[in-house]
Amino acid sequence: MQIMKPVFSFQRGETPLLLSIPHAGTSLPAGFEADFTERALQLPDTDWFVDRLYDWVVEKGAGLLVANYTRYVIDLNRPPDDAALYSGPGTGLMPEQLFDGSPVYRQGSSPGSSDLADRLTHFWRPYHEQLATELDHIRQRFGYAILLDAHSIRSEVPRLFDGRLPDLNLGSHSGRSADPGLIAASFAALRGDAHFSSVLDGRFKGGYITRNYGRPAENQHALQLEMAQSCYMREYPPAYAPGEAERVQAVLRSLVDALLDWAPA
Repeated sequence: MQIMKPVFSFQRGETPLLLSIPHAGTSLPAGFEADFTERALQLPDTDWFVDRLYDWVVEKGAGLLVANYTRYVIDLNRPPDDAALYSGPGTGLMPEQLFDGSPVYRQGSSPGSSDLADRLTHFWRPYHEQLATELDHIRQRFGYAILLDAHSIRSEVPRLFDGRLPDLNLGSHSGRSADPGLIAASFAALRGDAHFSSVLDGRFKGGYITRNYGRPAENQHALQLEMAQSCYMREYPPAYAPGEAERVQAVLRSLVDALLDWAPA
């Protein structure tokens, strides 16, 4: 497998906060294009521009970990054994369907078990090793660590959820991935602008990253924010909307401030 660029980009921070952005990548390893359908090559399920939306967090002193390759290579927010995280339709560790149910791979090009092993080795494990290492470093330095896993999705995906998604979807694994005070402060920050709808532990309660690394008993706290893409971009075709993005960035800054202001009792 020919990997043309680093699996991820990483900037170490100077605070207890680390941001993970696992689904904004758009790169493909060499040769993958021949196996993908025309629709899949458009990368429709990308968390478009989320890295751009949060690029200011380093100025706040937060660490930033961003995946460079598309989720269609391997989904970094799924467990390595591909156990289901939600009931109902979804996408797996090595997705073979797009969110709308159409195929990722051309007929006869679906990957096998050896492909999965290679992708776990070359993409999944390096990202998670960096994530785990940095959280350990933060805990050793500050006594606790906070992880924010940042995502976005089209505001309407009928196969995955009914109707229109709320704008800001905070996930805490139903209160298990972070301290209750941190969850409350974070959700209060999201509700500060009435222009945006918000929900706590609704359709998106947190994926593998939130559930695996959120360990409040070990002074390691994790939250996921899933954002409707209509908040900051044009969804069809994908295009960043600076005016809308600036407005939601004000809410995100309030969220990051709340995360940075919090400390365990």
